[in-house]
Amino acid sequence: MILLPPEDRDLSPHTGYTRTHWEAVADGLLAAAWRWASPGGARLDLPGWPSASGAVSDGLEGYARTFLAAAFRVAGGGDPRDWLGRYADGLEAGTSRGPEAWPPILDHGQPMVESASIALGLRLTRPWLWDLLDEGVRDRAEEWLRGALRHVPWPNNWYLFPFTVAGFLESVGRGDAETVRARTRALELLETWYRGQGWYTDGDGRAFDHYNGWALHLYPVLDNHLAGTGTAHDARLREHLDGFSHLFGADGAPVHFGRSLTYRFAAASAVALGAVTGHTPLAPGVSRRLLSGSLRYFLDRGAVGTDGLLTLGWHGPHEPTLQFYSGPASPYWASKAFVCLLAPDDHPLWTATEGQAPSEGPDHVFSLPAPGFLVQSSNGVVRLHNHGSDHVRANEAEAATDDDPHYGRQAYSTATGPSFTLSDNHFAVVVDGVRGVRRRIHPLGAGHGDGWGWAASSHRPAFAPGPPSVPGLLVESVTVAVGADELRVHRVIGAPPGALVDQTGWAATDSTLRPLLGWTGHGETTAATAFTPEARVPRLTGPTHGTDVYAALASLTPTTARPTARATGMGVDVDWEDGSRTTIAFEPLEVQHVRRTP
Repeated sequence: MILLPPEDRDLSPHTGYTRTHWEAVADGLLAAAWRWASPGGARLDLPGWPSASGAVSDGLEGYARTFLAAAFRVAGGGDPRDWLGRYADGLEAGTSRGPEAWPPILDHGQPMVESASIALGLRLTRPWLWDLLDEGVRDRAEEWLRGALRHVPWPNNWYLFPFTVAGFLESVGRGDAETVRARTRALELLETWYRGQGWYTDGDGRAFDHYNGWALHLYPVLDNHLAGTGTAHDARLREHLDGFSHLFGADGAPVHFGRSLTYRFAAASAVALGAVTGHTPLAPGVSRRLLSGSLRYFLDRGAVGTDGLLTLGWHGPHEPTLQFYSGPASPYWASKAFVCLLAPDDHPLWTATEGQAPSEGPDHVFSLPAPGFLVQSSNGVVRLHNHGSDHVRANEAEAATDDDPHYGRQAYSTATGPSFTLSDNHFAVVVDGVRGVRRRIHPLGAGHGDGWGWAASSHRPAFAPGPPSVPGLLVESVTVAVGADELRVHRVIGAPPGALVDQTGWAATDSTLRPLLGWTGHGETTAATAFTPEARVPRLTGPTHGTDVYAALASLTPTTARPTARATGMGVDVDWEDGSRTTIAFEPLEVQHVRRTP
């Protein structure tokens, strides 16, 4: 349990949190984690099942990720609890040849991830740690860190780990051709991954998720800030935050979308970085509202256990949220949110009165064509309609058959999580009793107008067991958001004889899914999510005859809307009660929403 100071509702009317709350959380998390330190302090062997990398690597992870929190804490506000003394001892033990020696950094190995946190921590705290070390310890630390420069990262954000190591070595006068190569290679790749509107893919392909903020923006922009330089990455962070700031609910929750969600409030690290560096479109009080709202959201919902440790999950422990690389110390990448502590006490981030989060304002809809997102905010809940992000590597076959709940759904929100049994928010073609899954997503476009927006994509359903794909089978999907309602329209092309179609809605107690066109069956099922052990999932079913168009009205909350739909060749017209009309055509793709003239 973390002890917090009294709330300050004058300065922070929405959350009550101030800078002292962030310091208290950092100190509380560090104190709890250090109770599990190895004798020399090189590992923090937190309790729990080990990750696929093994217990020794997990212990290094505990050291490295908590060191990052300590480094932000000390660099911005001093070291009243002598955290750096502990990390200095651990660095000496970990780089020695003794019983606590850290595992070497090898190709695709987890220690490469942790090397970046250690290097960044050393760079942030140089005057109080690195500069006071014996020369022999510095040499050993450099040699261990250089393993990140000499081995192959995974082909994604991992290239920023040797980039960060090289940046530290250069900052302490230990740069050379090897560090230049590591930094140049990472920046070259980052350019190829940039897609516009402040969004990077996480490697080749179309993986857009929270790694944009806590990795792809954080490492290069923070490197610029510490070096006193500037690059195009700074402006990209500002543009990213212009849209990303809308992806937090009024309760502080980030959108539950993508992998590594157990990092939790690290989702707000880009907001913090923007405030610290000045590369943000947000007023300081709005930045703090998002930061503190996210931190408080998780603290209030059991993210920290009674032992003071961050749990593996979302609110509390939740195994389906995890990945194979998740170990007991993995959640401590949440430490990245503490970059906000680099802003001193008198910084506007801490002195301005909290403002409203974007989701606390009027309902709104807008599109982000670069990642293929449609964002819909209503009653403080944010929905992300996904028509552009998947987690299929560029060299994988089109029909990668495993269902991926973190990317494959049509929609995600700040109030719901995906189910891990029957897929929620999914349109499936069912062949021989097997439901197709949505893996590689091809964006077809996105746009928005006054109070409405749309996004569209196509995919070729993948099947398992059985043949991984059906020749000629294609699904084209369009989501139109109007206020709090969602119009979901699909065209199926090339379905085999006897195939069926299946549409599910939100995994939520009060969700709505109404048939408008093409559906013959209507029911529901239940499923567990990270938010609740039993969520209601509405479901529509129907036949398909080779090529057909289907339309349904979905809503995360109860809705009074009862539009009518009619087929128009290979498109659909939807008439709403207020006299407005939504028109969707597929050849060529065109989406219009015309409001009634008063």
